[in-house]
Amino acid sequence: MIHSQTYSKTPIQTNFYYGWVIVAIACLGVFFSGPGQTYSVSVFIDAYIRDFGWSRSQVSSLYSSATLLSGLCMFFVGRFIDRFGQRNMMIVVSILLALACFLNSIVANMFMLFFGFFFLRLFGQGSMTLIPNTLVPQWFIANRGKALSFMAIGGFASSAAFPPLNAWLVNQFGWSFTWMIWGILVLAIFTPLAFYFVRNKPEDIGLLPDGRVRKNRIHDLAEDQEKESDSEVNWTLQEARKTKAFWLILFCVSIPALVNTGLTFHLISIFKWNDLSAGSAALVLSLMAIVGFPITLIAGRVLDKVSVNYVLAGIFIGEIIFILFLLITKSTLLAIIFGILWGISGGFERIALTYVWPSYFGRAYLGSIKGIATTVMVLGSAFGPLPFGYAYDTFGGYTEILLISLIFPVLGVVCSVLAKKPEKLSGSV
Repeated sequence: MIHSQTYSKTPIQTNFYYGWVIVAIACLGVFFSGPGQTYSVSVFIDAYIRDFGWSRSQVSSLYSSATLLSGLCMFFVGRFIDRFGQRNMMIVVSILLALACFLNSIVANMFMLFFGFFFLRLFGQGSMTLIPNTLVPQWFIANRGKALSFMAIGGFASSAAFPPLNAWLVNQFGWSFTWMIWGILVLAIFTPLAFYFVRNKPEDIGLLPDGRVRKNRIHDLAEDQEKESDSEVNWTLQEARKTKAFWLILFCVSIPALVNTGLTFHLISIFKWNDLSAGSAALVLSLMAIVGFPITLIAGRVLDKVSVNYVLAGIFIGEIIFILFLLITKSTLLAIIFGILWGISGGFERIALTYVWPSYFGRAYLGSIKGIATTVMVLGSAFGPLPFGYAYDTFGGYTEILLISLIFPVLGVVCSVLAKKPEKLSGSV
């Protein structure tokens, strides 16, 4: 039986659907995950080595260990999102990320550095990407792909802005003050925005997903919810884990984390092996971001019209192509083509891997479900570089490991095609 309910007011009055305000704040949240991302932290590594006399392998080992531990914790973060809501979690996590930045500003020994890395990875790279990726799908169903593509702008802006900004700040003010600046910016800019403007779902303020109109909030509520249940079925984590699609998609999610992280981490070495400069590798990484940004906008619209598992299959076919192309990339022109191919695949990948979970399992328990996926992605990114390094030491090159890596996207194509959207026989939750 459905009862009347009390709605809070929209934080600000807009002449457009309030969900787009949520998308803007989620975009900013992804941007402010930057302090915990590898592209940001990497700028500080040489300063730590210089000031404390630590070896690169020591710092790298601490970073990998902290990343692994933070990945294992993401399952619990997902559960907390479902229990306490995205708004509360966004506020608390942003404060904790700021405190993590302040902790890193006073690092004095390797023990502190480990925990500094751990909290940055947990609250930055993990939580500040997971929460926006579970918030936006609450507000959109029909336009979910489009909304996620706009949110992804924050990720591209972050990866483009943080490395040069950090390099300049560290050079001008030192690594300690740079960490303090980011902590202050997160607290001063993002935390208040999350507090004042974020709401967990449109129903909390008397709206419906995608801006659908509710004629009468009380009398039409039962009819609105019935219509919504027809278009979206919600699964608990326990229910989702009993489906074949859950495990197939989870495997698909692990592949880019494993393979792409390995390629990115060793790209300069791979290019040197192909008689290309480090500058060419940097050009490719920049080109990926430049190409990937407009591709995400296209990807969002494609995903609103095409079954997501077929899009995933296309992504893995693209991955097979650019890995094979890397084997023959021995000139700047070929490096540019490789970067374009990788950027196209990455643009679709960034949206599809977020889109698939709410599309298959609904909005109600998205935090728990996506928390598992995030754990797998973080663990994959931690282990990804290892086989490439081992293979190079063993074979003196990358041909063998690149060919072996093809196994994963090939399996990804098969799993994607088999991962049909599950049907819930007992009805929606």
